Amino acid sequence: MSDVNGGKRLAEVDALRGVAALSVVLFHYTTRFAELYQPTPAAAVSFQGGQYGVNLFFIISGFVIFMTLERTRRSSDFVVSRFSRLFPAYWVSIALTFVITHWLGLLGKLVDAPSAVANMLMLHGLFHVPHVDGVYWTLEVELLFYCGVLLLYRLGRLQQIHFALLAMLSLRFIYFGAERLFGVDLPWTLYRLLILQYIPWFALGISIYLLLHARGQSARWPIVTSVCAVLTLLVTDSLFSAGLAIVLATLVFIAASGRGRWLRARPLVWLGAISYLLYLLHENIGWSVLLQLLSFGLPIDIAIVVTLCLTLSLATLVTRLAEQPAMRWIRARYRQRQQPVPA
Repeated sequence: MSDVNGGKRLAEVDALRGVAALSVVLFHYTTRFAELYQPTPAAAVSFQGGQYGVNLFFIISGFVIFMTLERTRRSSDFVVSRFSRLFPAYWVSIALTFVITHWLGLLGKLVDAPSAVANMLMLHGLFHVPHVDGVYWTLEVELLFYCGVLLLYRLGRLQQIHFALLAMLSLRFIYFGAERLFGVDLPWTLYRLLILQYIPWFALGISIYLLLHARGQSARWPIVTSVCAVLTLLVTDSLFSAGLAIVLATLVFIAASGRGRWLRARPLVWLGAISYLLYLLHENIGWSVLLQLLSFGLPIDIAIVVTLCLTLSLATLVTRLAEQPAMRWIRARYRQRQQPVPA
């Protein structure tokens, strides 16, 4: 079972995911770090726009996860594929982040052991348990998205996903209108469980996949859904968010259609391969290292470069020694269990 259950992963999309991960890292090291740990000297360059790498992640996720499910024969294939991809690496990251940050110290960011254990389910944020690392909030969003599309698959309604997406976009409008026009706060729990804040980004990714790969289907519904997703961001968020969505969706479309040949460069392919671990390991560990290097008298820009190199090395190491072997082992065991027993 491959990562897409027999489908070939697009190298350009994986590389774009790596670019997204690196952009988030650069934002946290060059910008967010100085905001949190004043009077830290400012970096020579502030990569403020890197924070929007998360939005790019969500679009890519919509594309890849729908592709995965559409090529899935059994729901268990999807569950094992996602579990083997997400959880072993995540658990290793929790352990490493917990140990390293407690060893080096990180004021205001340390959690106790019970909270770290609770983090292992990925849904700890729903119960107000603090994150071992701040980036983990996005994993909860991803997991809830997976559950939603898997439910549609189980109900045999995956091909009608546009109606579900349009309904959720409409629900976001209802929440927005109730608050802005009538001062009524609708249930926040439902808003969060349905990931209404982020559904436009996932909707764009799904629509891009259907535009490119859905054989024999009209392009009408993917286009309608994409337009509605952008309009939802325009009305309920900002003109900037709508413009950002158009730019990022265009990048994903270029990558997924095979037109982004520059994304096949070996450094970007490598970034794509380590992107998940780079994202999971960079924030609190990186900030701990930065504080230590600054305490030794290193200039901030040199400290950032050293920390970035260490983080990239750690992500590569854990990818090769933990993530990939665990993923192969889990999927091999699953395939063995699916083989018919000889008579």
